[in-house]
Amino acid sequence: MITLYDALISGNGYKARLIMTLLGIPFRRVELDILKGETRTPEFLKINPNGRIPTVVLEDGRILAESNAILWYFAEGTRFLPQDRFARAQALQWMCFEQYSHEPNIATVRFWVHAGLDKQRAAAVAEKRKLGIAALEVMERYLTDRRYFVGERCSIADIALYAYTHVAEEGGFDLSHYPAIRGWLGRVAAEPGHIPITQG
Repeated sequence: MITLYDALISGNGYKARLIMTLLGIPFRRVELDILKGETRTPEFLKINPNGRIPTVVLEDGRILAESNAILWYFAEGTRFLPQDRFARAQALQWMCFEQYSHEPNIATVRFWVHAGLDKQRAAAVAEKRKLGIAALEVMERYLTDRRYFVGERCSIADIALYAYTHVAEEGGFDLSHYPAIRGWLGRVAAEPGHIPITQG
C-alpha cells in the first residue's frame, strides 16, 4: 500500500490526501509533527533528505516528494490532468503561481498564526499579507468569468490553489471581498469524494 507522510496542519499534505481520496486510491497515512521537528529526524531524512512533507512511498518503494509533483503523478491519466498540451501547460502555470506567489505568503502566515509566532513576526506578517492579498486578487480577476482555472472542470491546478485558499482566513485573510473565489471554493468542495483538511 502507498504510504503518505503527512501533517494535518499542512495544506501541502492536504493536496496529496485530497487527490488520492478523490481518485479512490487507498493509502496509509503517517502523521508527523512539524512543530516537534519530526520531519528532521535521521529516520525521516533517509526517506526525504529535504525533511518535508508530504512525502509518498509508492508500493514498489519509490519515493516522491513535493506536493505539486505528487498531484501530477496521481492525476496522470485521470480527469484531473488535462490531456490537451496547452491545457496541461496552463495547469502547470497555475501550480507554479501557487508555489511562487500564493503558498509562500498565505500558507506561511497561517502557519505562523497556528504556531503562535505571528506577534513576534509582525512586520513579516504584514508584508506577507500584502503579497497574499495580491495573489488573491490575481485569482479573483481570473475567476470572474471562469468556473475553474483550466477548462470547465476541476483539475490539479484547482486542487493546488484550493488547499491553502480555503483556509486563508485562518491566517487573517478576509475572503468576503472575493466572490469569484468563494464561488470557486464551493465548486471544488462539491467534488465527489471531497474531504476536509482536518480529515486524515
